[in-house]
Amino acid sequence: MEAAAQEQQNKSRVVKVDSVESWETFVSQANNQGCPVVVHFTAIWCMPSVAMNPLFEELASAYPDVLFLSVDVDDVKDVASKLEVKAMPTFLLMREGAVVDKLVGANPEEIRKRIDSFVQSIRVYVA
Repeated sequence: MEAAAQEQQNKSRVVKVDSVESWETFVSQANNQGCPVVVHFTAIWCMPSVAMNPLFEELASAYPDVLFLSVDVDDVKDVASKLEVKAMPTFLLMREGAVVDKLVGANPEEIRKRIDSFVQSIRVYVA
């Protein structure tokens, strides 16, 4: 089981942001490609946040045309404060650099629903 979990970790589609620079790089690349971004603001000490990681991975696999970013608020405080993230977990849905939706709290059903309609709206928009 341990090896399988490790294997899964290696194939993660969620990109971990570890600095303000990497945040800016990922977001601007996504904007240039017209790629929507979903961000999970998390903290290792926050159990509800950690509990959302497997769901976030699953959603990242389900929507390959969306960039899924994970931001640890302790590692990248500036990004969290710039986007006014005050509680964990917070999920931001972004398009062209702008936040179009924000969801605070570990609510798997709601997150799934919001991301789904977000992606559908973009696919319609692109088509």
